[in-house]
Amino acid sequence: MSSSSIPVGSASTEVLGPGQVALTRPLLTEVFAQVPDPRDARGIRHRLGTVLAIAQAAVMAGARTLLAIAEWVADADRDTLTRLGIGREVTLPSESTIRRTLAGLDADDLDARMATWMATRAGWLAGRRVIAVDGKSMRGGARAQEAMPHLLAALHHDTGVVAAQRAVDTKSNEIPALPVLLDQCELTDVVVTADALHCQRDTATYITGRGGHYVLTVKGNQPRLRAQLKALPWADVPATTAVSSGHGRRVRRTIRAVHVPDWVDFPAAAQILQVRRTRTIKGRKVVEVIYAICSLDMTTAPPATVAAWIQGHWMIENALHWVRDVVFDEDRHQLRSGHGPQVMATLRNTAISLLRLAGHNRIARALRHQARDTNRPIDLILTA
Repeated sequence: MSSSSIPVGSASTEVLGPGQVALTRPLLTEVFAQVPDPRDARGIRHRLGTVLAIAQAAVMAGARTLLAIAEWVADADRDTLTRLGIGREVTLPSESTIRRTLAGLDADDLDARMATWMATRAGWLAGRRVIAVDGKSMRGGARAQEAMPHLLAALHHDTGVVAAQRAVDTKSNEIPALPVLLDQCELTDVVVTADALHCQRDTATYITGRGGHYVLTVKGNQPRLRAQLKALPWADVPATTAVSSGHGRRVRRTIRAVHVPDWVDFPAAAQILQVRRTRTIKGRKVVEVIYAICSLDMTTAPPATVAAWIQGHWMIENALHWVRDVVFDEDRHQLRSGHGPQVMATLRNTAISLLRLAGHNRIARALRHQARDTNRPIDLILTA
């Protein structure tokens, strides 16, 4: 019989705007407690939900590795740890216990549960929910003669909250994995942004079939479609221009859009955009022209809004992948045991999301803040 457990709290209720239904959602600890435990019941000292909760708290306090998680647990005040279900007289879980426990989990099942839980915390941008989809490889998780783990993620543009994650075998498998990833998300009236790799007819059909919309960049992997878009009489199309500056560079974006001609055959396409970016860095100009296709018409989604979605898509690189690489040092974490790499990525995603929902914009600073008081990450977990 386990000697530790997570106290069951009351599910929180979120009151929405007029005409919207209030949402009742479980606490994060309740979600962890429902994850199937693959371990043999004999000899279990700490419940799986407890191990997940202390690992999550340690990651939110800046722990980058399994050893760092175990050290955080060892250094924490025992009375404080009782809030997560660790009895005062119970032996603390060691690094090897944490490693074996996380490695044995069904990581895709954990990701699916976290996606369902995070769905009640979704954000809105220009009156619409917008999510970006992109993949990232985990260099430190590569086994000998095997490809490194590759994870496909969906991120809310405005909040930086991770909506879903799914493991794929290799980067080339991102295309069929995208529908599997988005199966975890509510897509009705949601805009999905993706890079040129996902500019596929089947992907467009899937998204619109789920009631969603898409903004897809068109590049060389769709040569015929790109040639058609490039050949449009763009010089005759009125343009809008926006200029931004910062970090020693100046960027001018010139946006043109047209309704999709009948002879452009792409599922549910409504408008085509040309975005010309002129970047000036130390007096040197670099011009880049991209084309994109969108399933919303120009009345519903004005070109400037769609262009902002295209620009905002790369938030997934800056606000998620970069943070995991630089702040959590993910690529140098040599973790190869079972599903351990994916589970650790899930804990990092959750930490990033919870900190942003709590109002922290700078994750590195937020981790230092959490690390100064053991109660802080536990407070977030027990109230999230």
